[in-house]
Amino acid sequence: MSRIGRKPIVIPAGVEVTVNGHNVTVKGPKGTLNSNIHPMITAKVENGEVVVTRPNDEKEARSLHGLTRTNIQNMVEGVTHGFKKELEIQGVGYRAAKQGKDLVMNLGFSHQVVMPEPEGITIEVPDPLKIVINGIDKQRVGQFAAEVREKRPPEPYKGKGIRYVGEFVAHKEGKAGKGAK
Repeated sequence: MSRIGRKPIVIPAGVEVTVNGHNVTVKGPKGTLNSNIHPMITAKVENGEVVVTRPNDEKEARSLHGLTRTNIQNMVEGVTHGFKKELEIQGVGYRAAKQGKDLVMNLGFSHQVVMPEPEGITIEVPDPLKIVINGIDKQRVGQFAAEVREKRPPEPYKGKGIRYVGEFVAHKEGKAGKGAK
């Protein structure tokens, strides 16, 4: 039995979970999330907990069991606390700013990189070298953070670029000196 899949999800106060067939809706203080689960997996709300079960021990059912439970747990976590990704910018002249609902970044290109704020996500720029992305949907927050990072990923020689806070970038040695024999 899946150790993750068999753990019940405790529904905190102020959160309402509704299971309608294979559609799970979670309402909380920060908003509402909706998701469809795989037809093989069943979810039930019992005694203030969500219980996820599978019909058999086939490989596909086992893999979907833990995944579905984790996705529902992330929905509950998102509507209560929300999710946050922090990015930092390193490099001379690299900076970010918020203009209206757009994230405007100077990343060493001949032009500014402008990214509009997607629906359900808020962008904060507390200082020109830090970007904070907030939202209730873990997948969308992570995807948007990856798209921002993709605009100028950290390069391995000097480490310039956009990286997650705490991300380790392995540095390479530059060219060996001329005439080193």
